[in-house]
Amino acid sequence: MDKIKIITDSSADLPKELFDELDIEVLPLLINFGEESYRDGVEISIDQLFTKIEKGDVFPNTSQVTPNRFEESYRRYLEEGYKIISIHLSSKMSGTYNSACLAKKMIESDDIHIIDSQTVTSGLGLLAYRAAILRNQGKSVNEIISDLEEKKSYICSSLCFESLDNLVRGGRITKTISVVTGVLGIKLLLEVKDGLMSVKDKVRGSKKAVRRILKDIDKYGYLEDMPIILLNVNNEDVYNPIKKNFDEKNINYIPTKVGCTVGIHSGNNATGVFFFAKKKPN
Repeated sequence: MDKIKIITDSSADLPKELFDELDIEVLPLLINFGEESYRDGVEISIDQLFTKIEKGDVFPNTSQVTPNRFEESYRRYLEEGYKIISIHLSSKMSGTYNSACLAKKMIESDDIHIIDSQTVTSGLGLLAYRAAILRNQGKSVNEIISDLEEKKSYICSSLCFESLDNLVRGGRITKTISVVTGVLGIKLLLEVKDGLMSVKDKVRGSKKAVRRILKDIDKYGYLEDMPIILLNVNNEDVYNPIKKNFDEKNINYIPTKVGCTVGIHSGNNATGVFFFAKKKPN
C-alpha cells in the first residue's frame, strides 16, 4: 500500500481539528497589510483580520504559497518515504498551484502529484477531505488522483454575502454590481464555476437566499457518504435556517468558519454551502 501524504493550502476552509485528524498538511497563504505579512491561520485569525481591516487604513491582499515553501515541505515528506498528492485553489485565482508545479520541477520527482482543484474555500477542502478518506481506505495514488479529477466537476457551491464591498475592493466583482444590489436590497448569490467566482443568482431577502441555496441540493442530489460543508462568518439570518434544515433532515454536514484568505473577499457576513452533487451542476 502506498504511503501517501495529502497537502493543501489555507484557502481550504475546513475545521483545523479535521485537518489534524485526517493528517492533511495545510500550507498557509500570506495575508498582507502593506509591508506587514501574516501566515493565514497561523499568525492571524479571521477575527483579527476583520479587526485590522476595520481599524486600519490599508486593505489587505493575499500572496501565494512560495515555491521554496512547497519545496521544503515536499522534500521532507519524500525523505520520509511518502508519495505526495498536493491539491490547491484554482490556478485562475492564485499563483499557488503554479508555485507547487515549480517546486516539483526543482525537485524532479515522479512521486509528487499536483492537482488544480478549479475551486476554492470549502470546495477545495472537500477534495482534500475526499483524498484523505480514499487514502485511508487503501486506494493507490493513481486511484485517488483519478477520482478527484472526475469528482471536482461535481462540486456544487452557493455563497451569500451580506455586503459586496470587499469583493469590489479585492477586484472580484465590479462596483456597478455592488451598487445595484445594495440599492435594491438584493442579495447576490455567487458560485465557483470553471475555476472563477461568478454570479449564480440574485434574490431579495434572506429567506429567498436560503430557499435558493437549498434548491440546488434537491435539484442535483448529494453524495451521502460525503459531508456537506456549511460555511459561515456571522451571517446568522442565512446560516441558522440552513443548519436547521440539515438537522431536521439528518443531513451529514460539517459547520466551519471562513478563513482569512477567503474572508478578505467575503467580508464579515457570509454563508456558503459546498457539496458533491450526484448530477453534474449546470
